[in-house]
Amino acid sequence: MPIEMPKGLPFSVDTWTPSSTKRHHFLTHAHRDHSSSIASHSSFPIYSTRLTKILILQQFPQLDASLFLDVEVGRSFVVDDPAGAFTVTAFDANHCPGAVMFLFEGKFGNILHTGDCRLTPECFLNLPDKYVGRKGKEPRCPLDCVFLDCTFGNFSQGMPSKRSAIQQVINCIWKHPDAPRVYLTCNMLGQEEILVNVSQTFGAKIYVDKAKYEECFTNLALIAPEILCEDPASRFHLFDGSRRLYERAEAKLIEAKAALQLEPLIIRPSAQWYACEEKFSDVENTRKTRMNEAVKDQFGVWHVCYSMHSSKEELEWALQLLAPRWVVSTTTSCRAMELDYVKKHCFNSKGALNNSMWKILDMTLETSDDVGALFKSVSCYPVLEEAAQPCVQTKSPVKQCTGAKTLKELIREKSLPITLFGRARLGLQDGGFSRGGCNILSANVPSQTVTSDARQEFFKDVEDAEVKLCSPERENDLHKVESYQQPEVQEDTGVHKKASYLNNGSSGLSASVRKLYRSMNVPVPQPLPSLVDLMNSHKRAKRQINY
Repeated sequence: MPIEMPKGLPFSVDTWTPSSTKRHHFLTHAHRDHSSSIASHSSFPIYSTRLTKILILQQFPQLDASLFLDVEVGRSFVVDDPAGAFTVTAFDANHCPGAVMFLFEGKFGNILHTGDCRLTPECFLNLPDKYVGRKGKEPRCPLDCVFLDCTFGNFSQGMPSKRSAIQQVINCIWKHPDAPRVYLTCNMLGQEEILVNVSQTFGAKIYVDKAKYEECFTNLALIAPEILCEDPASRFHLFDGSRRLYERAEAKLIEAKAALQLEPLIIRPSAQWYACEEKFSDVENTRKTRMNEAVKDQFGVWHVCYSMHSSKEELEWALQLLAPRWVVSTTTSCRAMELDYVKKHCFNSKGALNNSMWKILDMTLETSDDVGALFKSVSCYPVLEEAAQPCVQTKSPVKQCTGAKTLKELIREKSLPITLFGRARLGLQDGGFSRGGCNILSANVPSQTVTSDARQEFFKDVEDAEVKLCSPERENDLHKVESYQQPEVQEDTGVHKKASYLNNGSSGLSASVRKLYRSMNVPVPQPLPSLVDLMNSHKRAKRQINY
């Protein structure tokens, strides 16, 4: 599922919810998980390619075509906005018919949103040279942020190219010349190329049951009408590859056996089976072999690794070329954190973080309730949300990179709010801190007791910050920090009994808590300056009493 864009940006990408109150809307492609609720929460203007618009209008006939503005691949245009005009350019995403990536350039910085993509060298040939590194050198103007499709960000194996996978499908058919029926599970938008190549290679059309696969039939009639036929006697049949595939496959095998016919050939071109099988396979050579040819499973289905999403290897390669200052996963489960580039450049490089307008742990990101986005605390320079304004589409060259103030500068100017946790990470000293206008602790009062409310406030900030960085499944681990690391306080006397979450280490946190942070590949937070001063004052007072 796509994620909502930060509040400060005047546009949204692939999100259609009541909270998507942006002035401009962009649609990368026509898959239903990216157009969900578009009929209920769409508003003018929606930018997409013409083919995507046609596919969407077929899926949602209740939509008004006047909502859409056509985008041409490779051609830049300027969008007028009350907060300042910005330039948009669409590039082929190598995903499904009509799918594009969007490059946004404006006062908010330079942002590439890939939508769903299968990144190849051809995808980068059309990007502006200044954003792509050459011969091992970083690009002249690094992107401020890439919203990246990380569907297979945790899949370690390399994947065959689309062309190679299609050839595997054809080879599998050649090896089974006696199969009276060939069932191809290619009913998803983006698999038409497989059907076209099979049809051209074997000189036969593909039977598609219009009543059963109405949407697929309609899409094929638009994209490749020459391969369609409605004659069930054809050797090649479209087959449903979604849930309960194995039950349907078994039924076909039993049906053929009962009719004393040869076993049909059922081919599933998909990467999902390989991604699931990886954790169960211990033989590396077997894995590599499986990627080079079709493999038959125990249910009689032949699998070919055909992927419309980039492999982890391809994502790493792409990030090395682009060298963006920050990366945000558009998929759930924090899969961008599995990428070496993100671990190396987006957590440990303070310079990159300060120079980018994308700041973590200090802002709130507008997100859908059911989306576990990777970095939910990413934000940009705030822009006032105003009523939607009409946009003017004009031809314009791509603008040069725009600078951005550092996070500390924006905070000092009071242009950005900041949490307690963010203040501690940045080392900002101000003699105290507040949340919501209410002072909680003050370093100027050495005898002040750390109250239960203050303690809870501290842990709430830490937890909120880390939950924004991590996937939903990490949230339970974070609750453990609050449950067993809180300091015990005698409310009546104001004297500390124990502060188990603090120790004498450089981070101020116990070994178990530091280990938890490191296991999630996030920096160990430094102790809040005011809290350290306050505890030191208690230590001094205690030594004076003992004396």
